[in-house]
Amino acid sequence: MTQDLVHQWSRKLLLPFTILAIVGCGFVVAQATFDDLFEVAKGLNDDAIASQARIDEVESERSGMFNDYRLTLKQIDGQRVYNRQLQLVVNKQLDKIAELKQSIEGVTSIQREITPLMLRTIEALEQFVALDLPFLLDERLERLDKLRALMNNPDVAVSEKFSQVLRAFQIESEYGRTIEARSMEIELDGQDTTVDVLRIGRIALMYQTADGKKTGWWNTNTDAWEELDNSFTIPIRNGIKIANKQMSQSLIRIPLFLPETSSAGEA
Repeated sequence: MTQDLVHQWSRKLLLPFTILAIVGCGFVVAQATFDDLFEVAKGLNDDAIASQARIDEVESERSGMFNDYRLTLKQIDGQRVYNRQLQLVVNKQLDKIAELKQSIEGVTSIQREITPLMLRTIEALEQFVALDLPFLLDERLERLDKLRALMNNPDVAVSEKFSQVLRAFQIESEYGRTIEARSMEIELDGQDTTVDVLRIGRIALMYQTADGKKTGWWNTNTDAWEELDNSFTIPIRNGIKIANKQMSQSLIRIPLFLPETSSAGEA
């Protein structure tokens, strides 16, 4: 019995020690596990920090790329606007080029037509001078000769040629509306005689010697100078003074050729 009691008390005494041993061992195991967990947590935290750093870096790069993308879009949009405006300018220039091309073609066509016209005008002027009253013949014939030379000069523009032909035509036309007196030599009685020649438009061409003793006119029927009677001496003298602005304008008597009677009359 005594042994049984001892055995029972031994079991009772051993139980707390066993519990303490188990608890002690559990504490050691728990401490080791906590350290491991701490290291794992620390590693995870470091990884998280590194990952966040990479995320921040990627986000910064993404933000920069996005800003570059937006800037590129703006540049592309601006380039498109510029290209549209430039295309409008190009289109207008093309339209002007087309118009100029048509104008050049038109000018070429006009040049082909106007050159024969100018030549015909010069021929008409030459015939007109040949049939007209014989005044300023040297000057008028020289002008026509220059026109001929001008027409054969390839270095002169068609516009300049036309201008000169038109000017010659205008000069000849103005002769019919003017009055003038010039001192010149004409052939009288087979001799060259200096006289004052009075031209009244293209109506009459008359002469008078400086001493007033001889007065005459150009007979368009005979194409020769003919002497007039004394009744024309004073009128023609006055006409010469009027042409030289030595006398105010007034009516004067001039001889006229009357085809129906083939004789000289007066106006």
